[in-house]
Amino acid sequence: MNAPAMSRRERQKADTRAELLSAAHELIAEEGYEGLTIRKLAEMLGYAPMSVYSYFADTEDILLAVAEDAFATLARRVASRQTDNPLESIRRGLNEYAAFAIENPNEYITVFMTPKAHQHEDETFDTLKKNNPCLNLLLSQIDAAVSRGQMKGDVFAIGTMLWATIHGAVSLLITFPKFPFGEPAVFADRMIDACMRSVIDCEIAPLGDPGECATNFKL
Repeated sequence: MNAPAMSRRERQKADTRAELLSAAHELIAEEGYEGLTIRKLAEMLGYAPMSVYSYFADTEDILLAVAEDAFATLARRVASRQTDNPLESIRRGLNEYAAFAIENPNEYITVFMTPKAHQHEDETFDTLKKNNPCLNLLLSQIDAAVSRGQMKGDVFAIGTMLWATIHGAVSLLITFPKFPFGEPAVFADRMIDACMRSVIDCEIAPLGDPGECATNFKL
């Protein structure tokens, strides 16, 4: 059964919200999270500030919408790079994640490095996972790799380690631009390669468990 068509008023409201969200992305790209205010958003589009509150309760509500939108954009980019080989898909997805961060530093800082984006009352791990299709895609590819014997261990732990590695790498690239990392994309790729090797070479225990690799490591 087809969903009922949107009324003209509903379409207009959806279009206006999308326009405000697009303007919020633009403000963040130019000025960072600090530049995102209701007043500036209204001025960009020629709206009265009070009218913005019909679509977003406050700046943090806009931030949440921007984060969800960025997650969706990143997931589409990652999905477009998938292949029939899970390991290759994981590597390509991580490279795309790094490229997104390097190309959009202010948006990355806002979405992934601003605590307010993830400290609202309704945020739980379940909602974070639900609203982060990129994470779900990564976990599904890791699950496929484990099923094929390309990786061993806990899927969630492997995914978290890979994410933590690439997030750390791009965060440093963004926040320390004068540090001699070399070409950003090359540095990110080398970090991905190092972490991929580490999770392929041994069985990864669930988070909280030191696992064999940690207990067997000797200086």
